[in-house]
Amino acid sequence: MAHHVAIITPTQKDELVGHEWEPKSYFNPVQDCNNEWVISEEEVQGNINPDFPWVNGLPLTDYCPPPQPPLPPIEGESGEFLGS
Repeated sequence: MAHHVAIITPTQKDELVGHEWEPKSYFNPVQDCNNEWVISEEEVQGNINPDFPWVNGLPLTDYCPPPQPPLPPIEGESGEFLGS
C-alpha cells in the first residue's frame, strides 16, 4: 500500500516545525528520495491548526522513501569481515 504525502517548501517546513496539527500531534516534515520536504497525509487531512489552513489544500503524492545508508561490515568469529 502506497503512503501519501504532500510536498512542501523549505520555508513551509520551517514554519511547521514545532507546531501542532491537532492537540499533542506535531508536524514532522521529513525528506523523501528526491530531497523534497514532505508531510504525511494524516497531517494534511487532520490539520485543525487555524494558523496553517493552507496545509489542508495541499495535493497528495506517493511517498518515495530515501535510500537506506549501507550497513557496516560485520566481523565474523575469526576476525574476517563478512558481506560487501
